[in-house]
Amino acid sequence: MNVFIGIIFVASIVIDQITKFWAVNVLKNGGSIKIIGDFLRFTYAENKGAAFSILQNQRGFFIIITIIMLIVLAYIYFKTKNISIMSKLSLAMIAGGAIGNFIDRVRLGYVVDLIDVRFGNFYNFPIFNVADSFVVCGTILMIILILFNRFEKSEING
Repeated sequence: MNVFIGIIFVASIVIDQITKFWAVNVLKNGGSIKIIGDFLRFTYAENKGAAFSILQNQRGFFIIITIIMLIVLAYIYFKTKNISIMSKLSLAMIAGGAIGNFIDRVRLGYVVDLIDVRFGNFYNFPIFNVADSFVVCGTILMIILILFNRFEKSEING
């Protein structure tokens, strides 16, 4: 099962970087590709902040916070003996997504975003990327596991 988690971890980074490379080469000059009408499209954006473009131009802060977070996640993953497989999966998803965006921050000074979701004229969701999706899905999974007391393996079931 750890092989599967390792594959998810590596895939989250590789798929993120491939999609960003594609976005830079295809969309950077202002193009946008409609996927599902006006609801889903690919649009190039450079984000020098965090989610929803908050804390703009704080590159050093984000690099330091990411390193600290990755150390904490690695410690929990490798040193905690009784966490469940699903908990390890959530940690791997969060770490993989964080590394995907970390690579951009270190290499480019900003994060490449490309997934553009719009709800008609009602709401344009902030543009995001594959790494963001892994971080969010991993975090949601972790919250569910904690809420339902499934983050750690039970003593009875081992």
